Amino acid sequence: MCQMSIILEQDGKEEIILENASLLEVTQDGVRVAALFEEPRLIEGATVHSVDFLRGRVLVRKKEERA
Repeated sequence: MCQMSIILEQDGKEEIILENASLLEVTQDGVRVAALFEEPRLIEGATVHSVDFLRGRVLVRKKEERA
């Protein structure tokens, strides 16, 4: 099985949100992620920026708010 790390990029820094993710779902409210045997969690206001299959990384960023 090939599981991914979910990484939140914010203010030029990267924070690992979840390792060994088995679920990623883009919703209206953000990105929902989960690992095996864990409850899903929502990264509010986030969107998928890139997926790196070779490194096993999904980079998510918070959506920019428009004035």
